[in-house]
Amino acid sequence: SIYETKTFLSRAVRENPGSVVSMSSKAIKEESKRHKPGQKFPTPTPGFADRVFYETLLRQRPGSMMAQEWCVNFGVLPRKEASKLYKKIMERKGMKRSAPSVSSSSVVRKKKKSKSNIIRDDGVDVGMQVRGDEAMGSAVM
Repeated sequence: SIYETKTFLSRAVRENPGSVVSMSSKAIKEESKRHKPGQKFPTPTPGFADRVFYETLLRQRPGSMMAQEWCVNFGVLPRKEASKLYKKIMERKGMKRSAPSVSSSSVVRKKKKSKSNIIRDDGVDVGMQVRGDEAMGSAVM
């Protein structure tokens, strides 16, 4: 019964409390061995369409930031290559954050003229004539 199972588990934890903790730390160590530098998500299977796309893109265009980030985030690269790309990605992101900001008082802003999206139909197009029997919505029953 459920009550007996709960009692057994609680007694096992009370008698040997380190066993539960050591099991979880072993699982954590095992998980960290599988994860590569910069990996945020589980590695997809080799036939997964996104994986095929991004790996191919990275082979064809090694400088593709999109492919680099995806491959690092999903851990599809070998550990050495992943660590190199991860460092490159972090440098790139670090540079974006540390870019000098311009204060709003020193910037002169120009007003943009807003274009009207209204289409004027003042003229008459001679080639476009509609007879009474060709109008939209007219149906013969």
